[in-house]
Amino acid sequence: MDKKLRILTYNIHKGFTAGNIRFVLHRIRDALEKTDVDLVFLQEIQGEHTRREERIADWPVKPQFEFLAENLWPHYAYGKNALYRLGHHGNAILSKYPFVRWENIDVSKHKRASRSLLHGELALPGVDKKIHVICIHFALFKTERNKQLERLKARISAHIADDEPLIIAGDFNDWRGNAERFLEIELNLHEAFKTLQGHHAKTFPSWKPKLPVDRIYYRNIELLDCTRLAKAPWRTLSDHVPLVADFVLI
Repeated sequence: MDKKLRILTYNIHKGFTAGNIRFVLHRIRDALEKTDVDLVFLQEIQGEHTRREERIADWPVKPQFEFLAENLWPHYAYGKNALYRLGHHGNAILSKYPFVRWENIDVSKHKRASRSLLHGELALPGVDKKIHVICIHFALFKTERNKQLERLKARISAHIADDEPLIIAGDFNDWRGNAERFLEIELNLHEAFKTLQGHHAKTFPSWKPKLPVDRIYYRNIELLDCTRLAKAPWRTLSDHVPLVADFVLI
């Protein structure tokens, strides 16, 4: 039986608009819930920040990933990567389906840099094979990204069979496309928006996207569609806009 899977990737900038001018996490949650996705890959999600908890009136009591997940996504994983005196932030995956297991692999060069591979294995009803999902946030500099790509390759080689469905989504910070050959040839991956449109989606900055930094890669799963959400309300929320992709498992 074919099983459709709708996913979204989004760097939420800790729930703030560009420049940290306004806290809009509640608006982000409302917008996410209207997308009707099965999986949400999130980057720069605040796990804890004691000063903001005190100063911002509508700061949620729960961690941000739980707050965003509570109405539609009963299963979630959070990778704490950037650590500092007042709290931490990292990546998260929200899911309508249960995790068989998940693990966060911190690939940050510096303690305060939120760079990781958050790898989950999902169990979907009526699907025999495990579905592997990896949420990533890579470095700004090419030399550091190259090392993180090697860590990604090692993780996939050690934990994911060649015939198992795999989706990797997140903020690659690779606007020049330096990682493309590695991802396509070394890891046999395809990028969803590029497959359909012939080029990567421009997702940053949100008010006038010019840089293609957010991506959705896949293998052993059939792509149906991929869309950039660049209109209202997305362009007035985070400093990135999201990508949504539809797949089918056969």
